[in-house]
Amino acid sequence: AQLVQSGGGLVQPGGSLRLSCAASGSILSINSMGWYRQAPGKERELVARITSGGDSVYGDSVKGRFTISRVNAGNTLYLQMNSLKPEDTAVYYCRLRSDTGVYWGQGTQVAVSS
Repeated sequence: AQLVQSGGGLVQPGGSLRLSCAASGSILSINSMGWYRQAPGKERELVARITSGGDSVYGDSVKGRFTISRVNAGNTLYLQMNSLKPEDTAVYYCRLRSDTGVYWGQGTQVAVSS
């Protein structure tokens, strides 16, 4: 499977961005898709994850501000990010977990600054 991300960029505090992740290739039995992020000097952390059944889980720091969704038979993943804060600055990665393994997108930079 290949994951291609788009979106991201520079935004002012309080602004919004939407990230997209398109999955292609041989994908069987997707278990979950999600977004992770890694800030400089920090470990990669969960932002949000959604299962094949539609259940979603969010990191504590983004609850109420970010929304994860899947469309196109589950092969396209979105992350709507609202009320962005400087501490949301990081490289964001799309992740897919299936019966054949775990796959990552190429990463996209999100910077929140005035």
